[in-house]
Amino acid sequence: MNAALLLIISIAVLAVGYIFYGGWLAKQWGVDPSRKTPAHELEDGLDYVPAKAPVLMGHHFSSIAGAGPINGPIQAAVFGWVPVLLWVLIGGIFFGGIHDFGALFASLRHKGQSIGEIIDDSMGKTAKKLFITFGYLTLLLVVAAFSSIVASTFGNTTSAGAAVEGAALAANQSTAMISLLFIVLAVVFGFFVYRKNAPIGISSVLGCVGIIAVVFIGLNFHPISISYNAWMWILGGYILVASVTPVWILLQPRDYLSSFLLYFMIGAGIIAIIGSAVTGNSSFVIPAMGDASLKGTGVFTTGTAFPALFVTIACGAISGFHSLVSSGTTAKQLDNEKDAKPVAFGSMLIECVVAVISLCAVGFVWVAAANGDYASPTQVFAGGLSAMIGSFAPGVQNIMYQLLILAVSVFCLTSLDTATRLARYMFQEFFIENGQTAKDLTGYKKVLANPYVATAITVVLGISLGMTGYTKIWPLFGAANQLLAAIGLLAVCTWLGAVGKNNKMFYIPMVFMLAVTICSLVQTITTKMTAYTSGNADVWALIQSLIAVLLVVLSIILAVIAGKTLINQYKDKKSGNAAA
Repeated sequence: MNAALLLIISIAVLAVGYIFYGGWLAKQWGVDPSRKTPAHELEDGLDYVPAKAPVLMGHHFSSIAGAGPINGPIQAAVFGWVPVLLWVLIGGIFFGGIHDFGALFASLRHKGQSIGEIIDDSMGKTAKKLFITFGYLTLLLVVAAFSSIVASTFGNTTSAGAAVEGAALAANQSTAMISLLFIVLAVVFGFFVYRKNAPIGISSVLGCVGIIAVVFIGLNFHPISISYNAWMWILGGYILVASVTPVWILLQPRDYLSSFLLYFMIGAGIIAIIGSAVTGNSSFVIPAMGDASLKGTGVFTTGTAFPALFVTIACGAISGFHSLVSSGTTAKQLDNEKDAKPVAFGSMLIECVVAVISLCAVGFVWVAAANGDYASPTQVFAGGLSAMIGSFAPGVQNIMYQLLILAVSVFCLTSLDTATRLARYMFQEFFIENGQTAKDLTGYKKVLANPYVATAITVVLGISLGMTGYTKIWPLFGAANQLLAAIGLLAVCTWLGAVGKNNKMFYIPMVFMLAVTICSLVQTITTKMTAYTSGNADVWALIQSLIAVLLVVLSIILAVIAGKTLINQYKDKKSGNAAA
């Protein structure tokens, strides 16, 4: 297969899906550009702050991207490029697209509140409490996993305590320095744009110049060298502050600027794939239907195509975390409802492009990846694309490798503090009844719903779990994240039915994702418990099993409640039509 042709066809399919299917969804649901959004209606200068569409696109895109659309397709490539590509395209348009767009739209009609409030509206208080519990547990796994990944890319030791040496240490130190300087740059950018009303165009140009300067400084001056555990504590302090500060100070400007790194990464990937093809250096040797002998080796995942393929690819096609971002921070900043389609549906499909680029990257270095020459999917991604570029511009291969590693690290950091802010929202909402605000609470509820208390509890739990290393958390996070997507689909489906809008496009996606993820979690429970009871695993295997059991039970209860809700909606509609 020719990688360049695969990429071009994929972009064309995704563009058609965005224009026609995305436009059809907007009409079916009644997106109204003249309707006042929560960002304007409830503007408070802290969480509800209207953002220009490009800025919000940057925040949303950077928050949902993370490492998922890079790691997932590379790990799943062992199942073959045909299944991976089909799921990325079909899943992205008909599963992930409606999931993200629907969650944002529903939240806009609920004062920018989370999926939990949407569930309360259509399925009741009990379902809301169950969902918030489910979502909060998943977000704790996100905080734990991404803090561990970031600390691993910054530290001079690994999570296991082993020393990082040589070129890898220098790369970690550079990435840490650039990331710290990037935060300072974002604060300065936000101050001038939001407090001095600097033109966004000129500010964007200067911001890009600042990014180049930050990268140059970080690559040539990186004196900070501390351990994995020390970085975990520093990251805990950072997200503690970042998740409670007004969004205009750090979240909006940082995510907007970091989106340029993502655009650069996508542009570099397209140039690498097309350039290597034009110069006759293209290589794409992944078997069409996979190689069973490679499962579980090197960077590749284990298991059977069902359910492992769909859980592993994750953000490259659909991700439950996206619904929390859409209905968490993004809905509180959307300036106009017409921006919902490009911000939510568009970002999901661009993420699909990243997934296809990742597939092309592993295809270029397939033999080396199969031989175990790369320690992580991120290294496969950066190594594959930089090798492509090196095939026709060898002088820039090393710098491209470092820039691509940096881009992935920046997005992990972005997802980390966004997840912390979202977890804080959900923790607070657990104690707030329908029609109440945090100001109405009394007693212990008032204390726990305090934003600083809620954030501190989240940070302590997440960082403590992350100290064990992301490799112990990631498998459970993947299944929990996809199960959250199924619940998100279910929530929007029942709400659309309650308000009399077309929700039939959700039926197949939500049933399929429930089947996939419950099956995956049951496999995880069986494997972990067998390993623990036989003495081949530590106590973390037992803890993961218990969390997995809790997630399965919560999801089944929610699915039953949703099923009854949909049946009642159908009966009410049928009786109404008969009466008419």
